[in-house]
Amino acid sequence: MVHRALLDDARRGLPGRCTELVLYDTDSMRMRVIASVLSAQAAGVPDAPDVRISDSLDDALRGTDFVFSAIRVGGTAGRVRDERIPLAERVLGQETVGAGGVLYGLRTIPVALEIAERVAALAPDAWVINFTNPAGMVTQAMSRVLGERVIGICDSPVGLVRRAARAAGADPERVEFDYVGLNHLGWLRSLTLDGRELLPGLLADERALTSFEEGKLFGAEWLRALGSLPNEYLHYYYFRRETLRSVLDSVETRGEFLDHQQVGFFTAAAAALHKAHELWEHTRLHREQTYGAASRAASGGWQRDTCDLDGGGYDRVALALMRAIAGDERTRLVLNVPNGSTVPALSADAVIETVCEVSAKGARPLPCAPVREDQLGLMLQLKAVELATIDAAVLADRGAALRALALHPLVDSPAVAARILERAQRV
Repeated sequence: MVHRALLDDARRGLPGRCTELVLYDTDSMRMRVIASVLSAQAAGVPDAPDVRISDSLDDALRGTDFVFSAIRVGGTAGRVRDERIPLAERVLGQETVGAGGVLYGLRTIPVALEIAERVAALAPDAWVINFTNPAGMVTQAMSRVLGERVIGICDSPVGLVRRAARAAGADPERVEFDYVGLNHLGWLRSLTLDGRELLPGLLADERALTSFEEGKLFGAEWLRALGSLPNEYLHYYYFRRETLRSVLDSVETRGEFLDHQQVGFFTAAAAALHKAHELWEHTRLHREQTYGAASRAASGGWQRDTCDLDGGGYDRVALALMRAIAGDERTRLVLNVPNGSTVPALSADAVIETVCEVSAKGARPLPCAPVREDQLGLMLQLKAVELATIDAAVLADRGAALRALALHPLVDSPAVAARILERAQRV
């Protein structure tokens, strides 16, 4: 999706566009397949960025301006284990949420830190854009090496803003908004157009409120009680019992679905590289259509709207971020960055997800209204989980790993946390 957005820049002949894209992966087969997808996607586009395959991380990093970090340590098979181990204890497991997110972080953070150290050594002026989940936790860890030069991005907040604006009858490109939290744990608390607040009217309009994903997911009554629009991932917290039942009743976990899908795609594409792009588009669309299936099933069951199947907006966020930094085109984006003084209860270096002003100097979080007690409580508890996970990964500290699992709101017992950790260490 990011490459497709880069091609749009090339078509329009925008100044400062990307001229070279370097691919690096520890799996050479995957690189060949993706290179074929990008080649077909760029066919007929004048001045498309050159695509080069690199056989080493160091070579890929030298001379770069932006580094996109999107890794999956342990592959999709690792995600399957991250989900199934907690589920055996009747605890939710997901790659960014709950025990599964902690297990994924423990495995991923050491590798992410190695990448950060190579960037610092070989491309100290580069900006790292982190896509890797758990995005907030991984960005927090990488910031210990790179400081403000690592920025985490997610498409969930921008998707929420756009859906809410359309439901309120406003142009998503013109609204201003207040959004704050951690990655996959945030709230849209204000939505304005020309200085007029739209959120109270939207919350009061049952039909409009239940016309988009978050309204269907959480229900009008609960959203009115909250007085805000939560990120879709908060469904795991607010409706834990219902979502757990939905996952337990499912034939396969999300990780198992993606494992089968990805293995099938790469096997078929490697055998027929000329069809790689066609196969990829089919695979991507199917992935988007089934996204969030367990939560949708837990909230009554409904299909995603067509407008939500375009990849969610990672490409828009990434390109807007790069343009703002490279060309000093000031803009406002929801990003994962060090807190500064935005949420006084958190330390200045705690990575939060909030509205930022972006320029050639990087991303600066904007001041926001005070965070309500229930929101702040979840943020503080989950930040403690993130920091304990990072300590456990860096120091190989079992006590910190146990603390990270046991303190998570979706894990209801230190004994359960200990059994999950023991099972994960045996794998």
